[in-house]
Amino acid sequence: MLPDFRDLDQFRAILAGAPEPDAVSRAGAEARNGQLTKPPGALGRLEEMAIWYAGWRGDPRPRIEAPQVIVFAGNHGVTAQGVSAFPADVTAQMVANFRAGGAAINQLARAAGAQMDVIALELDRPTADFTQGPAMSEDELCTALRTGWDAVDAGADLLVVGEMGIGNTTPAAALCLALHGGTAGDWTGRGTGLDDAGLALKAEVVERAVALHRPQIGDGLDALARLGGREIAAMAGAIAAARMRRIPVLLDGFICCAAAACLKAVNVRALDHALAGHQSAEQAHSALLERLGLEPLLSLGLRLGEGSGAALAIPVLRGALACHSGMATFDEAGVSEG
Repeated sequence: MLPDFRDLDQFRAILAGAPEPDAVSRAGAEARNGQLTKPPGALGRLEEMAIWYAGWRGDPRPRIEAPQVIVFAGNHGVTAQGVSAFPADVTAQMVANFRAGGAAINQLARAAGAQMDVIALELDRPTADFTQGPAMSEDELCTALRTGWDAVDAGADLLVVGEMGIGNTTPAAALCLALHGGTAGDWTGRGTGLDDAGLALKAEVVERAVALHRPQIGDGLDALARLGGREIAAMAGAIAAARMRRIPVLLDGFICCAAAACLKAVNVRALDHALAGHQSAEQAHSALLERLGLEPLLSLGLRLGEGSGAALAIPVLRGALACHSGMATFDEAGVSEG
């Protein structure tokens, strides 16, 4: 049973007490890895991934059987500033496409053998325009966090969270600027295809918004309330819930990682149960991964969102565990270790 929270301080306390991986299972996985029929280190990062996963699942010889993909959708008042090349109506249209099984993430989740859930958060009520005031009240943020928190299947053994929300690279850029500094241009990209003038406007909006809210931002949850979005908050809630259940997470692209960065800005160990599924083509994603201390599993030039890059990484992690748990040891195979 997960703990409940009714305000941001309670959520902060939950993050502060987040569980650690099982040391005994991790040690068992390390010992097994050293006995498998291969030269030491021959499977590269696959070996590290398998040991990492084993610790979080409490099983020295695990497999992935029940991955879950959740796509959260939300709309953003800041689109009134002209920061997106597409109208907000597209968010609801894409949610319908997800539910009909017609989007890229549907195909990738199916190919990875993952359960897929789609959750829309008040699409008819966008967050407030954060150039004028906070995007969400504390109650609104808690509601969005709880939506993600409650969406994680207790029976899942791997989680991918994705998003859909016209204009949501703007709050992601604003969050990164508020949490990691630099300039608005460092974190602001073309999103769904802005031209040069649109990109300049978007950077100006991000800079202006962060300047407005920076004095009131003490940690990642403050930043999320003032500069985030409901779907971004829901991703953060789901990532945190997965930690409480010791469910490993594969992070998706720039927007997902911006949500994750808000958790890390509250507890520096908050993402120990997460790997970066991929590096997207959004220009700031590589810098954000570096700030988070994460090395992507894939880099394929994707910039779709939806959880697509992380879903593509599920078979990579599954392959790592298949080797770790399925290979014979030297003794089992009757092979001399030399």
